[in-house]
Amino acid sequence: MIEVLRIAGAALWAHKFRALLTTLGIAIGIFTVGVVMAIIEGLNASFAEQISSMGSDVLYVDKRGWFQGRDAWVLSRQRRNIGLDAGEYILQRAQYVSHVSPRIYQGGRLKYKENSLERVAVLGAAADMAVIAGVELVDGRFLSKLDSQRKKAVVVIGAAIDENLFGGEDPLGKRLSINGRKFLVIGILEKQGQMMGRNLDNMIYIPAETLLKMFGRRWRNITIAVKASSPDLINEARDEVEGIMRRYRQIRPGQPNDFAINQQSALQELYDNATRMLWMVAIGIGSIALIVGGVGVMNIMLVTVTERTVEIGIRKSLGARRRTILWQFLVESMAVSALGVVVGFVMASGVAVFVQRYTTLAARVPPTWIALGIGVVVVVGLIFGLWPATKAARLDPIEALRYE
Repeated sequence: MIEVLRIAGAALWAHKFRALLTTLGIAIGIFTVGVVMAIIEGLNASFAEQISSMGSDVLYVDKRGWFQGRDAWVLSRQRRNIGLDAGEYILQRAQYVSHVSPRIYQGGRLKYKENSLERVAVLGAAADMAVIAGVELVDGRFLSKLDSQRKKAVVVIGAAIDENLFGGEDPLGKRLSINGRKFLVIGILEKQGQMMGRNLDNMIYIPAETLLKMFGRRWRNITIAVKASSPDLINEARDEVEGIMRRYRQIRPGQPNDFAINQQSALQELYDNATRMLWMVAIGIGSIALIVGGVGVMNIMLVTVTERTVEIGIRKSLGARRRTILWQFLVESMAVSALGVVVGFVMASGVAVFVQRYTTLAARVPPTWIALGIGVVVVVGLIFGLWPATKAARLDPIEALRYE
């Protein structure tokens, strides 16, 4: 075996430039698949981290479903809005639910002294939202039930608000303006980062009742965030909440729901479908490139067999077996494939590092690259090297020695 490897290496080194050109097709195929794998792997890790902030055990009751078709979207617009008291109705009757909070979105303009911020996400919520959203505070406190009951003008600010609006000044106890209304800062959230392109630190929380009182209630739909008692009970909680909401909305048996229950699995399914299409495109392009590269390997190996006909005749006349000759040329074929794999992965790794450092996309070199590389080397080397190797092994030694 060592002798076979030595001969194969010497043969490739003697025609190293030709061998390198032959591997370009394989390198391009591996590069294409490798870059897509790196980006998808990075996106998977980033998406999993971001979506976890929504909670695998959290349901979102709304009048509209996420990612529904156009017809369903038009139909959902005609539904009744969900009221603020729906959350308390669910919490009092559910057995598989531990926390409930309304969730109302309002775009806002913040101002403190001479500083101002535009397009800030103002979320109306209740005390339980801290547990549901999994937020932590670096200072102060979160909203309380008393804040909601008395409709207090208090606010919990995100890390970006603290940094950009107050500029190093301690915001606790200070009053900022939200769309012209004064609010007292009672808490500062720890840094959360981004989720699906949205800056979670450019966000503030105020009591939902206060938001409705100050900024209007008419035509405003409310989302109810519901946290299951345990992630293992999410399906039971979903069924239970559906039944409770049907009673709350007075929906008769046989009538369809006029509300939707959303959860992060819908986001995961949408993401999986998107990446599945990306995988199919990458595999298709990579496969075509690998076939072209494999044909190039076959061509160069046929040329090699022709050039080394006399050498093959001498080795056979000295007692070399057919399987030895066959295995030698298969090893050479796989070595050429391995060179293409290495070049392709090096190029893909460089692109992955560049994307990770200098763009907003996430990219990570997956551990499966080693297995993929070995598989490509074996498959391409064997399939496209088998005919030239067989041709070499079947040469008649007498005819081979006469070849000029």
